[in-house]
Amino acid sequence: MSRVRRRRPRLSGLSFNKLLPNIITVLALCAGLSGLRFALAERWELAVMMVTLAAVFDALDGRMARLLRAQSKFGAELDSLSDFVSFGVVPGVIVFLWSLEGMKNFGWMAVLFYATCCVLRLARFNVRLDDDKPSFTYNYFTGVPAPAGAGLALLPMILDFQLGPGIADVPAVVAIWLTSVGLLMVSQLPTFSFKRMKVPQRWVLPTLIGAGLVIAAVVSAPWFTLAIVILVYFCSIPFSIMAYRRLIREAEALVAEGEAPVAPSEGGKEG
Repeated sequence: MSRVRRRRPRLSGLSFNKLLPNIITVLALCAGLSGLRFALAERWELAVMMVTLAAVFDALDGRMARLLRAQSKFGAELDSLSDFVSFGVVPGVIVFLWSLEGMKNFGWMAVLFYATCCVLRLARFNVRLDDDKPSFTYNYFTGVPAPAGAGLALLPMILDFQLGPGIADVPAVVAIWLTSVGLLMVSQLPTFSFKRMKVPQRWVLPTLIGAGLVIAAVVSAPWFTLAIVILVYFCSIPFSIMAYRRLIREAEALVAEGEAPVAPSEGGKEG
């Protein structure tokens, strides 16, 4: 009898393009954890810089996944876990070590509250991915996203770096601010997401020039620039609420006419 050699099934594997978004997510996680290491060594500026770098990587991985058509359930779960560590746990601990340690239990309660709000915000985002959404919601988040929440949580530190000691580093004020940021993350307030915003052709060149100026400002005056960017985002929340309500009124008018479209889900990515 002739033996028939059975071939082992070949593993299809993944191309580097499919892995690249997940690699960037891991880089974001490593940057966030490095911020915790620098905070333990009381190197506060480097700690904040690492969280900022994690936010940059977090903004890139989702866009890279959509660009390369490499979105996956695994990538979405990995991103959520990375976001919780880098933008929920690390900023809270950094702020605690910087200002709230003297408040002992009350300071730690503020940190726990912030971290809990962050994980609840991420869990709520994940369970709503498969929901059918009206088309006007595609450019809005519900509540402040985790990376923006981390920036707001670290704002007192950034102001302290730029302006020197003052009200921004008073422990009671910092604890109230951290708690308020947590509430913003789990709130129902609509906030701009910007991830599907299209730039008109005539604004492409001015946008590129503006981006270059922002990068130059970050290199030249990082704390001043970061403070301005975070404050501008914070001040944009009332405008996002007004814009969202206006779109609701327009959508209700379309529903009355039987012409309300539905948009696909957001694709499993916050930033």
